[in-house]
Amino acid sequence: MPFTLCLNTSTISGQKLSLIREIEIAARAGYQAIEPWVRELDEYVRTGGTLKDIRKRASDEGLAIANLIGFAEWIVEEPDRRTRGLEEARRNFAQAADLGCPFVAAPPFGCHDRPGPSLDVIAERYATLLEIGRSFGVTPLLEFWGFSKTLSTLAEASYVAMQTGDPTAKLLVDPYHLYRGGSNPQSISLLHGTSIGVVHMNDFPAIDRLKITDGDRVYPGDGVASLDQWVKTLKEIGYDGVLSLELFSPALWAQDAYHVAETGIGKLRSLI
Repeated sequence: MPFTLCLNTSTISGQKLSLIREIEIAARAGYQAIEPWVRELDEYVRTGGTLKDIRKRASDEGLAIANLIGFAEWIVEEPDRRTRGLEEARRNFAQAADLGCPFVAAPPFGCHDRPGPSLDVIAERYATLLEIGRSFGVTPLLEFWGFSKTLSTLAEASYVAMQTGDPTAKLLVDPYHLYRGGSNPQSISLLHGTSIGVVHMNDFPAIDRLKITDGDRVYPGDGVASLDQWVKTLKEIGYDGVLSLELFSPALWAQDAYHVAETGIGKLRSLI
């Protein structure tokens, strides 16, 4: 199997389980990795646990911690907000380092609801973020959000990554966000596999891209995205990393978490 199959904990977040329980479910369902959210780490520590506990439990279950989902405001124009955002990024990088996790997501949070600075300025700020991450041995993954008013397309994210001139820059790509932002789904064929850190996996029904929401995402293969071709292209460009199931479906959150996780990995396996 050329990919590492991963469960993004958003997929079963509606069941309101502990992070430890999510780790157990991911392992039992057959995933090789898990992708937790920073807020879950914070909650676990707040209630008396430690990051060392999480790392050990994941290791004991045979799971890698593939990436952390964080929301540092690293792009924003206001200097005080950006300073706080970089402080949050440092905190997240330290968490990732403690967990043995190589990546932290770097989406356009804070500028998603307004036009942000130019792509050249964003590239300068991403270069700074890469340098900070390097001091922790962690790489921030540049993520675009299709609904965002800043960094909404793969073309924009690719430009930012390239403009840094930093060979360690990597993207986080997602078929839903390609569709939502109007990117050509096969534009990933212009990338090299080493420029991608993590791929989020999901599908979507035939809804106008300007009206579709996160909650409309469905299991891979259950929608209209050409995911067979998507996976074929990933292989062709040399990507052999993480495929992480990331859904936000209220319908799935109403179901048994293990059933959702098990069904999800079955859908991923059928694609690859």
